[in-house]
Amino acid sequence: MKILVRAKPKAKENTIQRISQPKLDFDSNGKEEMATYKISVKALPVNGKANEAIVKIIAEYFDTSPSFVKLISGQNSKQKIFDVNTKHDIINK
Repeated sequence: MKILVRAKPKAKENTIQRISQPKLDFDSNGKEEMATYKISVKALPVNGKANEAIVKIIAEYFDTSPSFVKLISGQNSKQKIFDVNTKHDIINK
């Protein structure tokens, strides 16, 4: 599944909060709507440290391995898209 992340580096604590979820819309012209999460991390946005921290938080939240969380877009942006494969997704393949 793909999720949209609004990242906040240099935060006081690491947190994740879902701020929207996809709607079931069968007339969406094939566009995939993604759940949106706000993720705050203590790490600085230097040398990918904040992105690494976000990957770990997402993996813990979805109970999966960090190796199954991939940054698709937004490497240097506060708005990012991640592809997350959960244990449930892997078993059903």
